[in-house]
Amino acid sequence: MKFIDEAAIVVTAGNGGSGCVSFRRAKGITLGSPEGGNGGDGGNVWLQADENINTLIDYHFEKNFFAENGKKGQGSNCTGKSGKDLIVKVPVGTRVLDQNNNEIICDMIFHNQRFLVAKGGFHGLGNTHFKSSINRIPRQKTDGTKGEIRQLKLELILLADVGLLGLPNAGKSTFLRAVSAAKPKVANYPFTTLVPNLGVVKIKKNNSFIMADIPGLIKGAADGAGLGTRFLKHLERCRLLLHLVDLEPIDQSDPLENANIIRNELKYYNEKLANKPCWLVFTKVDLFRNKTKLQDKAQAIAEIFNNKTKYNYYLISSANNYGIKLLCLDIMMFIKNQKNQPVEQETQEQINFIWR
Repeated sequence: MKFIDEAAIVVTAGNGGSGCVSFRRAKGITLGSPEGGNGGDGGNVWLQADENINTLIDYHFEKNFFAENGKKGQGSNCTGKSGKDLIVKVPVGTRVLDQNNNEIICDMIFHNQRFLVAKGGFHGLGNTHFKSSINRIPRQKTDGTKGEIRQLKLELILLADVGLLGLPNAGKSTFLRAVSAAKPKVANYPFTTLVPNLGVVKIKKNNSFIMADIPGLIKGAADGAGLGTRFLKHLERCRLLLHLVDLEPIDQSDPLENANIIRNELKYYNEKLANKPCWLVFTKVDLFRNKTKLQDKAQAIAEIFNNKTKYNYYLISSANNYGIKLLCLDIMMFIKNQKNQPVEQETQEQINFIWR
């Protein structure tokens, strides 16, 4: 199934039914008392999160959704039938925005969550409603009001505990394959990952977390270079980011400069995302024969990049699983400590960069 994480739709709630003008008819009575019923209310449009849906592809083919209109009132004080509500199902993790002002309407973050996005029209009133002591045979009624019409933008944001960052070919997909059952494409050329991938990392029984791998960023991504920052939104709900850096890039580029590229692109995109807890992870260490040189290089980069007197970092190799178990155990411990604390309410001290 093709992964589609954005869609634009138009939802239209039902119109309210009109009221009725009617009078009681009987033998010998030409015009009896009023008995016109009210109309029915228009149907509402609801969004509902469904964990069985994982893409917005359906909304690329069907973009207009209509709730049912209310029925007209009838004689004998019969009220018109209300229109049926319409439920539009979206994947869990969908963010809903108003296309006109780009304001966030709601976040659908748990299964079966519902949100009213378009209110149905109010019913019209029949002439019975207007009967009074001075108006015994009213002939007026009201029409139902129009239902709301809203233009919505749907953005699917993956729900993951840990997000992977890095330049293309930094080893993100290989790392995800090594720690989970996910099978993202791996090849020796840039942008082998074109869509986000999710993997469940199991540590022990009842101890697991979800990891997300997004396409690599390059310099100028915030201005649209490469795949741009289109997929960075999938990291917004992560509790922890892992910044993967290749110490010996195949293009002979400077690892420190590469690490700064990613950090700068995050700042250009979203300061809040740039300030999330983030650990520095050096990959492909199996390619180094001189372990002392490897350690010195990683330490020097961490010291300069982090600008702290005390710094920590991880050295891993997805090819031979070196350092991966320790990293995953530390991630699990970090997530357990953060589990009961909403991401949006993190303190400033906690959202500072943490390089391990």
